[in-house]
Amino acid sequence: MKVLHINQSDIKGGAAIAGYRLHQGLLQHGINSRLLVGQKQTDDPLVEQVKRNRWLENQLQRLTHRAGFNYLNHTSSFNIPNHPFFQAADILNFHNLHNSYFNYLAIPRLTTQKPAIFTLHDMWSFTGHCAYSYDCKRWQTGCGHCPYPKSYPCIRHDSTSWEWKLKDWVYNHSNLTIVTPSQWLTKQAKASLLGRFSVHHIPYGIDTDAYKPLDSQLCRDTLGISQHKKILLFSAINLKDTRKGGDLLVKTLNQLPTTLKQDCVLLTLGNATHQLTSMVDMTVINLGHVSSDRLKAVVYSAADLFLFPTRADNLPLVLQESMACGTPMVSFDIGGVSDLVRPGLTGYLAQPDNMDDFCQGTIDLLHNNVERQVMGEHCRRIALDEYSLDLQAKRYQYLYQQVLDKR
Repeated sequence: MKVLHINQSDIKGGAAIAGYRLHQGLLQHGINSRLLVGQKQTDDPLVEQVKRNRWLENQLQRLTHRAGFNYLNHTSSFNIPNHPFFQAADILNFHNLHNSYFNYLAIPRLTTQKPAIFTLHDMWSFTGHCAYSYDCKRWQTGCGHCPYPKSYPCIRHDSTSWEWKLKDWVYNHSNLTIVTPSQWLTKQAKASLLGRFSVHHIPYGIDTDAYKPLDSQLCRDTLGISQHKKILLFSAINLKDTRKGGDLLVKTLNQLPTTLKQDCVLLTLGNATHQLTSMVDMTVINLGHVSSDRLKAVVYSAADLFLFPTRADNLPLVLQESMACGTPMVSFDIGGVSDLVRPGLTGYLAQPDNMDDFCQGTIDLLHNNVERQVMGEHCRRIALDEYSLDLQAKRYQYLYQQVLDKR
């Protein structure tokens, strides 16, 4: 079986990392897996970058962007069938198609020649432009009059009704099978344009040998943090991204009792998190961008709690990583978060946007060492039982074979 993944990147971004992990899991099962990506970051010979006519696409973008259409300028997508990776493949696996490298109008041409799995990483595939619609339900009836035109990917002109219709036309002429990583996104997909296809729920897989509980004291020593401090962990690429809730984190931390803040250290991952130093009244240690799985496991294992104040999400990889390392989590009951943050079992799930609830959950868990330890054990067990990379690869392999046999 030969599988070709088409994705935004091999390792740049959450959807890219999720796709690349699947690629690695399939290789371990003897599946011939390759990737065509918008941006190649690794030296993996099984990954190649989509060849593009950048001059032509840049010229076309002046028109398409002004008209409110994202990605229709990428003419190179129609040339993918000429690539040796495509020609050798038995089946395609689309991932994130909305990162300035792919034209979704090419899907019918590609799937006429090869059957395809479409792994969703957010809502973009069935909305008029956005990756997350928040409280808007217009995607169920045709979009138009978009309440969030600046939501990623932003639009200059409201053509969401037309984009929704274009996607409807695309799916009417495509051969797709849908995969959703979270139970929440499964429900959304079935209620959307994609409901005409079969929809399968397969969670992301994680390498539970790379992400596993390590000795907390040794990890703290490695990071130079006192054994007597409580460590709160936070990860963000861009604090200005309201979806990730950096503003909610700041408000929550500033609400903590003064005595508790004095006993805590905020440990942060991500290039933008140095900004937090002047925004919260507590000790902050910024590690910046960390790509090493082993080092991230050290960070998770050192932490007492992982704080994730998201406003919209699918099945966040950072929560999976925290879970696999046995670190309890505090988050909001949003999207697919509840698949991972299970109240009283793996962490605390606050009401959406409720800072007081989020803050109180953080305080309660920080004060209860025994409960955190038990939750950490549950985290690890669930990661092994439900989210191993091996299990994900087996599920995809079975689905690939089903689709090929049907064809």
